[in-house]
Amino acid sequence: MATQALIVIDVQNDFCPGGALAVSGGDAIVPLVNRMIADAPHVILTQDWHPAGHSSFASTHAGKNPFETVAMPYGEQTLWPDHCIQGSQGAAFHPDLEWTKAELVIRKGFRPSIDSYSAFYENDHKTPTGLAGYLRERGISELTMVGLATDFCVAYSALDAVREGFSVTVTLEACRAIDLGGSLEAMTQRMKEAGVSLA
Repeated sequence: MATQALIVIDVQNDFCPGGALAVSGGDAIVPLVNRMIADAPHVILTQDWHPAGHSSFASTHAGKNPFETVAMPYGEQTLWPDHCIQGSQGAAFHPDLEWTKAELVIRKGFRPSIDSYSAFYENDHKTPTGLAGYLRERGISELTMVGLATDFCVAYSALDAVREGFSVTVTLEACRAIDLGGSLEAMTQRMKEAGVSLA
């Protein structure tokens, strides 16, 4: 069995132009991601999957606006516009994404009181999604990551994957960033320092 897997992160309508938390050019990566899916021996997708009224939504905090921060029990949390609500069109994968080859879809952010950027852990960095165990049982050790957004869900997934002992490459041309207050440069540096290969 091949030891490599492609992990496609959060290529969902709400993160694409016209969505509730649109990443500039988010839809532009879809043709390249589709080609990578076609060539990959194993494909795994992640899907942001928030209940309505999630604690990371600015709308649940009186007087707070999107992109402000609040202190949560697990640390500082950026507040977001309501997005990727379970079962909504915004939470669906981009209609052009050829995702049916996926062997696993990891849904994250479904716990009401904690956000989840990483494919591996909730934002407390303790509550696992189960992905690491799944990959180990399947004999998969080398991961390529693409998707949205480079400086949040992709970067946190890559950092956690390295910490879990996986070899990780992020294909930057198949990602797009939010770049909130210099977050792209900061997270790119963190990935480099952690040993993530940036291709």
